[in-house]
Amino acid sequence: MANPILGGGGFHHVCVKTRDWEATMRFYRTGLGCTDKITWAAAPQRAAMLDCGDGNYIEVFEDLAWAPAPLGPIYHFALRTTRINEVVAHLRDLGVKITLEPKPVRIATTNGGGEVPATIAFCEGPNGESVELLQNELT
Repeated sequence: MANPILGGGGFHHVCVKTRDWEATMRFYRTGLGCTDKITWAAAPQRAAMLDCGDGNYIEVFEDLAWAPAPLGPIYHFALRTTRINEVVAHLRDLGVKITLEPKPVRIATTNGGGEVPATIAFCEGPNGESVELLQNELT
C-alpha cells in the first residue's frame, strides 16, 4: 500500500559513517551479504549504497575525522532475515560480536493486531552500530 503522504515512498536507507572502510565493507558485504548498488568518490571520502537484498540500502560514508557520539542517535536498525541462526553463525565465524543470541519473542500489540511472534538477534558492526536481525512472517 502506498504511503498517502509520500506516495511510492517508504524506507530507503540508513547511513553509517566509518573511519575503517575495509572493516565496514567486509562486515556488510561478506558478513551480511549486501551488494554494491552504487559507489562514489575516492579515499579518504569514499561512499557506497549497499543493497540489503530487497531494494533497501545501507549507505556508508568514509570520514577519517568522524567520532561517534556515545550510543549515537540511532538505537539500532533491523535487517529482515529468513535464516537467523545461520546468519548469526556466519557472523560469529567472521569474528563479529553477537550481543544477543537468537531469541524468540512475542510482541503483544496494542492496536488490535494480535500477538506477533518473531525471532530476534543483535550484533555489533565495526563502527559500534547495533544491528538487529529480525525473522518473522507478520511484519
